[in-house]
Amino acid sequence: MKAVSTNKAPAAIGPYAQAVQMGDFLYTSGQLGIDVTVGKLADGVENQAHCAMKNLGAILAEAGYGYENIVKTTIFLQDLGDFAKVNAIYESYFP
Repeated sequence: MKAVSTNKAPAAIGPYAQAVQMGDFLYTSGQLGIDVTVGKLADGVENQAHCAMKNLGAILAEAGYGYENIVKTTIFLQDLGDFAKVNAIYESYFP
């Protein structure tokens, strides 16, 4: 087991790693829509969705993976009315 971390995604703020690699599998922790350039939550659901996906991408890249290697994800929405917007952004990151 190997912990994976990058400064291109928000640092873990608790007793966990951004990701853990076990064999050929990478398990990532949840990512918020934090803009790492300013260190705070991005404004608006669309910007937050992009930031969360970019943060995930940075962690994947650090371990030598990409979005095409993702097997399962879960997205939590505060307002289901944002589903279509977030889903379109989410979909745009997958080949």
